[in-house]
Amino acid sequence: MNYRILAINPGSTSTKIAVYDNEEQILVKGIDHLASDLEKYNRIQDQFDMRKEEVLKVLNENNIEINSLSAVVGRGGLLPPVKSGAYLVNNEMIDRLKNRPVVEHASNLGAIISYEIAKPLGINAYIYDSVAVDELIDVARLSGIKGMDRTSLSHALNSRAMAIKFAKNNNKKYSDLNLIVAHLGGGITVSVHEKGRMIDIVSDDEGSFSPERAGRVPCKKLIDNCFSGKYTHKEMLKMIRGKGGIVSYLNTVDLREVESMMNDGNEDAKLVHEAMAYQVSKSIGELATVVEGKVDAIVITGGIAHSKVMTNNIKKRVEFISHVEIMPGENELESLSFGALRVLTGEENAREYSEEVLANA
Repeated sequence: MNYRILAINPGSTSTKIAVYDNEEQILVKGIDHLASDLEKYNRIQDQFDMRKEEVLKVLNENNIEINSLSAVVGRGGLLPPVKSGAYLVNNEMIDRLKNRPVVEHASNLGAIISYEIAKPLGINAYIYDSVAVDELIDVARLSGIKGMDRTSLSHALNSRAMAIKFAKNNNKKYSDLNLIVAHLGGGITVSVHEKGRMIDIVSDDEGSFSPERAGRVPCKKLIDNCFSGKYTHKEMLKMIRGKGGIVSYLNTVDLREVESMMNDGNEDAKLVHEAMAYQVSKSIGELATVVEGKVDAIVITGGIAHSKVMTNNIKKRVEFISHVEIMPGENELESLSFGALRVLTGEENAREYSEEVLANA
């Protein structure tokens, strides 16, 4: 049976969409939103109508009849902690994302746009692997300060999708494997998947620095800066997320530029590049201990995984743990579509979103 799925991934300055017939991509499009247009809206939620109309316009321009859709799936936004996999978008989820979002973020629009397109068609809207997926085991939650527990925010969508894809490519079940997945992008997160459950992570503020994020930094020095009087709260946040990492050392967020500097003999660029690979490797090694070293494979994914220099540097440090598989790219639209497809074919079940259930889980 053929299922046609529309996937929607809203970002801060763009909305990316794709249409799949089962696993065949028939349309992919990035819709850019001008800063001057976005400035008209007080809240991200206020952008809903504009973004929805742009999505429908692209479908029309590419002769995709909306009545041909079997389901619509959106990027899961910043909800309270949820389980992995698919959730049916319902009124309770829409109310949370519209009126009480955990954090204002463009990804919150994924569920809302999907629901409003799907509802008049009489089909289901889903989210899949929200940013807020939290399957941490209890021992992983303690931080060292009571009342300051660790939370699970990671690149769950692409990380789980690549773990599932790796298992499928090797004729195995995701639920039978122990995998470590390193997602390398503008932010870097590493996760350990034990028998189909993402039981621990190294988040983007706990591990390696990345092109624009500082990662794990010395706590006492950070506190001293916070109380130095030199920086505002906003400036400190920007220092660790936006102006930290590679850009703070080399004034670029583009790893290709860094590698060009290296080729020109820039020793500082070489050191920074190697330090990032070194720190990613440490995070992978750290998570290997969670499953007592019983790791079936290490998967390196994300946009930066296209860099052979970076992946080779990581691989040489961690391949003593297990086989290393390079699966480059963000793959978010594919991940959303394939997740929804597994629901439509009955391979997976979608959960019903209920904050009462989440609170008692």
